[in-house]
Amino acid sequence: MKICIVLSSVLLFIPNLVNAQQLNFRELQKQSEKTEVYEPVPPVVTPGNTPAAPPSDAIILFNGENLEAWMGDDPSKPTGWKVENGVMTVDKSAGGITTRQKFTDYQLHLEYKIPENISGEGQARGNSGIFLAYLGKKDNIFEEGYEIQILDNYNNATYVNGQVGAVYKQAIPLANACRKPGDWQTYDIVWKAPRFKEDGSLNSPAYVTVIHNGVLVQNHTELKGQTLWVGEPFYAKHGAAPIHLQAHGDPSEPISFRNIWLRPL
Repeated sequence: MKICIVLSSVLLFIPNLVNAQQLNFRELQKQSEKTEVYEPVPPVVTPGNTPAAPPSDAIILFNGENLEAWMGDDPSKPTGWKVENGVMTVDKSAGGITTRQKFTDYQLHLEYKIPENISGEGQARGNSGIFLAYLGKKDNIFEEGYEIQILDNYNNATYVNGQVGAVYKQAIPLANACRKPGDWQTYDIVWKAPRFKEDGSLNSPAYVTVIHNGVLVQNHTELKGQTLWVGEPFYAKHGAAPIHLQAHGDPSEPISFRNIWLRPL
C-alpha cells in the first residue's frame, strides 16, 4: 500500500515538472518587463513615531502650544479659545476658529474630547463639527461648507444623519464608534474637494473617507453639495478653502482638541 501511494505521488509530480521545464522563463521575464513602471518615484515620507504622530511632510495645525495657525471670525482679534496643557478648548462665546491657510485635497488627523461631565441630550450634547472646506457664514449666523459631525453619541440617540461620523444631513456613518465622555477620540479624514468648470457648474463632486477611532465610518462617500441644517444640499463654485472648527451654540459643556495635522494631497 505504501509503495502504491509513493508511486502515485511521483506520477502526479512528473507532469508538473515537465510543464515547468517547457516554460521559457527568460522570455517570460522580457514580457514581464513591459508592464513594470519606474517613474514617477514616490517621495520619501518619514512616518511619525506612532500612528497619531505627524509624518515628516505634515503641516502642523495645532501642536499644543498656540493657535497661530488659526483665526476667529475677526482675523485681527485673538480666537478666544483657551490653550492649556497641550489642549485647546472651545469658547462658545467667541465662535468657531478657521485655519489661516487654505487647502484643496488632504489627509487630516484630529483628536477631540467630550468632557466627562457632559450634559444634555440629542444634538445638545457635545456638539461641534469639522468643516472640511469652510465657505463663510450666511446671514452672519449659519456656517457654510462641508461638515463632518462631532457629537457625543455614547448612549445618546439623535437623527442618524446628524450623529458623530455623519456627513451632516447627507450620509449616515457606517458605525457608531464613540468612546465614552472623558476619553480622547480620533478622526482621520481623507478629503477630495469638488472641482468646478469655468462657468461655475460642477465638474466633479467632493468625496470623503472618514475613520473614527480606528473604525471606517465613511467610505469614499460622494457629497451632494454643501451640508445644510435646513434645505437641500447644493454646489456653488469655489476654490481652495480653509478648515473650520465649530463652536456650536448648544448649552452643553465645551469640547477640547489636540494634535491636529494635515498632509496636502
